Amino acid sequence: MAYVEPVTLTQRGVQLVPLGLEHEAGLRAAAADGELWNLRVTSVPAPDETAAYIRTALQARADGHRLAFAVLDELSGRVLGSTSFHDILPSVKRVEIGYTWYAKSVQRTPVNTTCKLMLLTHAFDTLGCHVVGWRTDNFNFASQAAIERLGAKKDGVIRGHALRRDGTIRDTVMYSLTQGEWPEVRAQLLYLLEKSR
Repeated sequence: MAYVEPVTLTQRGVQLVPLGLEHEAGLRAAAADGELWNLRVTSVPAPDETAAYIRTALQARADGHRLAFAVLDELSGRVLGSTSFHDILPSVKRVEIGYTWYAKSVQRTPVNTTCKLMLLTHAFDTLGCHVVGWRTDNFNFASQAAIERLGAKKDGVIRGHALRRDGTIRDTVMYSLTQGEWPEVRAQLLYLLEKSR
């Protein structure tokens, strides 16, 4: 049995369901909302790359190191984006949250906060993780700000770490949150969600 099994998570009108090929059209439409594939610092698939993006995620799930989710509006079933548990390390009870992107029309709404609350609750309270991590491009300032707003701590920067889609080499900013920090972060996320109602 894998450390991170496929699961559906639902809260406050947002649903995370294991990503599958049945989400291809919805994922393509979500990415088209803002032409997100043109952003240099993200991994959003271009329209003709969506099926391959999903197949890669499914292979990573089979290999045991990533569980990708489609982010859905619970009422309409509309695909809003995608997020994942990845770099899953059962031996040290650590996962990372990443490959996260949302249609432009739902950015700066409670969707991301709700997703992070669900993912962190599952990681810490169900899986018993000791640490949850994040990584982002050194030029993805919006992502860094969002991760820092969650209460994650900056661990450092890995220089010359990965290739961007345009072939340039990026530095990667690493963050983490420990189980001991989780109760305060959960309280903050719940406060933000209540405030946004």
